[in-house]
Amino acid sequence: MTTHPPAARHSQPPATAGARKVVAEGVVSAVRPDPRPRDGRRPVAWLHICAPPDWQIAPTARSLCECGRDERAAGRARVAALVAEHTAHRDTCPLRTPAPERNAA
Repeated sequence: MTTHPPAARHSQPPATAGARKVVAEGVVSAVRPDPRPRDGRRPVAWLHICAPPDWQIAPTARSLCECGRDERAAGRARVAALVAEHTAHRDTCPLRTPAPERNAA
């Protein structure tokens, strides 16, 4: 006499097996409109500033732009200068400022 349990039986697929159901019956699966419609604008540049509440810890900042600009600064004076540079970069960025030949067309 063995103490092993009987081998598992292979189950047969149900007689109505065909295309698998994607959702349960009665579940609404309509695609809803995007709750945040887009107006064609997209972010190009980011300024991330980390200023801890403790005045003994120096703040840091990072200025990123899709044109390739990636600047970092640490310390109050340098972070303030980076914020000014980031703001000035808006007017000179090649991705935001159209080229003169594009305006002529």
